[in-house]
Amino acid sequence: MATRDAGNGPVLGTPDDFPDRPERGGRIVVHVVIGVLVAIIAGGWGYVMWSMNGSANGAIAQVVSFHVRGPSEAEIAFTVSKPDDREAVCRIRAMDVHHVEVGSKEVRIRPGEGTKQVKERLGTSAEATSVHIQYCNLV
Repeated sequence: MATRDAGNGPVLGTPDDFPDRPERGGRIVVHVVIGVLVAIIAGGWGYVMWSMNGSANGAIAQVVSFHVRGPSEAEIAFTVSKPDDREAVCRIRAMDVHHVEVGSKEVRIRPGEGTKQVKERLGTSAEATSVHIQYCNLV
């Protein structure tokens, strides 16, 4: 049921057959809102990452090495950076192959020692596959 003869021209018509699109305003507002939301999300994520690395509480710990000495013992070497006049408490954890805690220990670093390397042994209830620092807080 064609109302006109297409002939040799396009079936749907040419661009000249249609009216111009109306001007659309307000796109700049959408881009500004999206930019503000991205900045807020990025700032929030940055704060979360900053607070998780220990900078927020003043004690920063980093694992140097760990060694599993058998099914009942593991050893960890780590460094702790803290203010010289403050004491820090660090909790170390040993995990098994299924990520279940098999041993833990709290270690106190006395005041007067800013950056210190610590070597600790901890008993385990099963063979550990990793040993890490759960937290280090100033007391």
